[in-house]
Amino acid sequence: MSSSQYRLVTHWRVPGTPEEVYRIIDEPTALVRWWPAVWLRVEVLEPGDAQGIGKVVRYLSKGWLPYLLQWTSRTVEKEFPSRIVLHASGEFEGEGRWFFRADGPSVDIEYVWTIQANKPLLRYLSFLLRPIFAANHRWAMASGEESLRLELARRQAQTTAELARIPAPPPPVFLSQRRRRRLGLDESQR
Repeated sequence: MSSSQYRLVTHWRVPGTPEEVYRIIDEPTALVRWWPAVWLRVEVLEPGDAQGIGKVVRYLSKGWLPYLLQWTSRTVEKEFPSRIVLHASGEFEGEGRWFFRADGPSVDIEYVWTIQANKPLLRYLSFLLRPIFAANHRWAMASGEESLRLELARRQAQTTAELARIPAPPPPVFLSQRRRRRLGLDESQR
C-alpha cells in the first residue's frame, strides 16, 4: 500500500432502525443540513436508476483541518436497509461502504473508506502526515455520529417543545465568512 492509500473504518451506534438510518444516509443533498461540519456543498449530477444505482453526486467537504476536498461519488450497490456502496473519484479515488445492522433499539453502522488520495497536499505529504490526515477523518466521522443522533432525534420528536430542545448540529471549523462567500456558500443551502 502506498503512503497515500488509506483504509479507514468507522463504527457508530445510534438509537433507531436500519431503515431510518439508511434513508438518511441515502439522501446526500440533506448532508449539508444535518452534517454541516463536513458537507459544505452536495449536488446530484445524475439521479441513477429507480433504486438510485448509478447516482452521481458532487461534494465539497472538509474536516477539522482547514483544507477542502472536491470529489464525486457514484452509487454502485444498494441493498435496503443493510448496505450502500459508493465509488469515489476526484481528489479521492476508491470506495466507501456503509453497513447497517439492527441491534435491539439501536443501529450498528460501519463505514469502510478505502481510498487513494489524489489531492496533491494529501498525496505528497501522506508519508509524513498520515496520522494527522487519519485523525482528520476520525474527527469528521465523530461529528457525523453526533449529527446523525441529532437528526434522528429531530425526526423522532413528538412535540414542537421536544424539537425545540434539540441543538443544531456542529458547524464547520476554520471556515470564515469571507471564505464561505468566496465559495458561494450561504445559509440558504442548509
